[in-house]
Amino acid sequence: MALSAEDKANVRGFWEKIRGETAEIGGEALERTILSFPSTKTYFPGFDLSPGSAQVQAQGRKVADALTDAVDNIDDLAEILNALADLHAFRLRVDPVNFKRLNFGLLVTMSRRYPQDFTPAVHISMDKFLDSVSAELTSKYR
Repeated sequence: MALSAEDKANVRGFWEKIRGETAEIGGEALERTILSFPSTKTYFPGFDLSPGSAQVQAQGRKVADALTDAVDNIDDLAEILNALADLHAFRLRVDPVNFKRLNFGLLVTMSRRYPQDFTPAVHISMDKFLDSVSAELTSKYR
């Protein structure tokens, strides 16, 4: 799904508002995803996946950093996410459905933390953006 100029502006504007808390948002969203969809635990062998664990928070920070790179390079998602797509498809072998699950966790977390800023227009734009990121991350599966 192509992002319109309005979608890109909404994503960039919202991300600027949350930029200082993206690591915490990533950790909370990952924790929410693991709790809601226990099968995602299989991608973290030997990790302490208890709520608030340092390992979940560290992985959440990685998610947030990747999304920040994607927002900062929103016009070239394929290039910026190429290495991550390789990693997830060939080394980690993540089930593509887990990207959609994480997207849901991210949307819920952002809407809970920023209810005034997470307007319907921002919600739609962020959902489209996260879908675009997921599509790029799963592009190596084809």
